[in-house]
Amino acid sequence: MSQPQNTRIVLASRPQGPVKPGNFRIEAVPVPAPGDGEILLKILFLSLDPYMRGRMDDAVSYATPVAVDGVMEGGTVAEVIESKHPGYQPGDIVLSHSGWQSYALSDGAGLRKLDPDAAPLSTAVGILGMPGFTAYAGLLTIGQPKPGETVVVAAASGPVGSTVGQIARIEGARAVGIAGGADKCAFVRDELGFDVAIDHRAPDFAEQLQQACPSGIDVYFENVGGAVWDAVFPLLNTFARVPVCGLIAQYDGLDLSGKDRLPALMRDILKKSLTVRGFIQREFIDQRPVFLETMSGWLRSGEIKYREDIVDGLANAPEAFMGLLKGHNFGKLVIRVA
Repeated sequence: MSQPQNTRIVLASRPQGPVKPGNFRIEAVPVPAPGDGEILLKILFLSLDPYMRGRMDDAVSYATPVAVDGVMEGGTVAEVIESKHPGYQPGDIVLSHSGWQSYALSDGAGLRKLDPDAAPLSTAVGILGMPGFTAYAGLLTIGQPKPGETVVVAAASGPVGSTVGQIARIEGARAVGIAGGADKCAFVRDELGFDVAIDHRAPDFAEQLQQACPSGIDVYFENVGGAVWDAVFPLLNTFARVPVCGLIAQYDGLDLSGKDRLPALMRDILKKSLTVRGFIQREFIDQRPVFLETMSGWLRSGEIKYREDIVDGLANAPEAFMGLLKGHNFGKLVIRVA
C-alpha cells in the first residue's frame, strides 16, 4: 500500500516583474509524522491574499520573505488528523498558518480552534479572519468615520474593501466604492448597499469620482495605489484620514506611470493636515475578540454580507494567485484543498 503524499507548492525562483508560472514548483513528499507535542494537520482551505506577492521578493519588509525552495506561506483552515499534543484531538478544526501544502506539522503555537457549526469554515480566512479584521481595525481605528462623512474605498468588491464600505454605512457614513468592471460595481452597489460604485476602468473615472464626492473625501481606505490614488488625492478634505492597507497596483510591476507622487503628497499632508497611516492588522491584535463578536453579530443580522471565490485543488493555486494580482477574482479568493 502506497504511503500518503503531501503535495506542496514552493517558491522556485523570485519574480522579476510580474509573477509567472515558473516562479512556482509543485512537489510531492511523504506526509510527516508528528513527534511528541506535535499535531498533524490536513489542510482544508488555503487563503490567497495580495500580501503574498511581497513575500516572494527578497526585500526588507515587515515580515521575512519566503526562502527559495520554501513552501509558499498562507493562512489555512485545517483538520487535526493525528495528535501527540494534549490540547488537540483528531477531528478538531483549527485556524493555522500552514502555507501552500496539503499536510503540515504544528506544535500548537498560533493555532486557534474553530467551531464548525458557527459559520462556514472558509470564513475563518475571510470575513471572520484576517481580511475582515483588517477592514474592521483599519477603518475604525485609523479612518474613524463619522455620520455624514464620505468614505471611499478601492478594490471595493474584494474581501477587505467590501467590508470597509459596509462598516462605513453602519457607522452612518456615505460609502463610495471603486471596483473593476460592471459586474463588480453592480455587486458593490446593489448587494452590499454602497451609496455609489465607480468603475476605475472607465475613461472618465476621475470625473465620475468627483461627481460622487461633491463634499470631498473624508476617509480613503487605500488598497490599490497607482491611477486610483491619482484620482482620489485631489478630493481629500482637510483632516482627511487615509489608512494604507495595500498597494496592489505596485506589487506586480503593474504601475508603469513613472509618476513621482511624493512632492504633492508631502505638500498636502502639511496643507490639509492629512493623516496617512500604514498598518498591518496584527498591530491591533488586542481588538480581535471584540471584532469576532461584533462581526458575527453583523453577519447574523444581515448588516454585513460577503462573497467568496472558491477554487478547487491546490495545484490551481499559482494560476489563481496570478489572477488575483490582476483583479480576476470576484470576492475572497480561497483554495479548497481537501
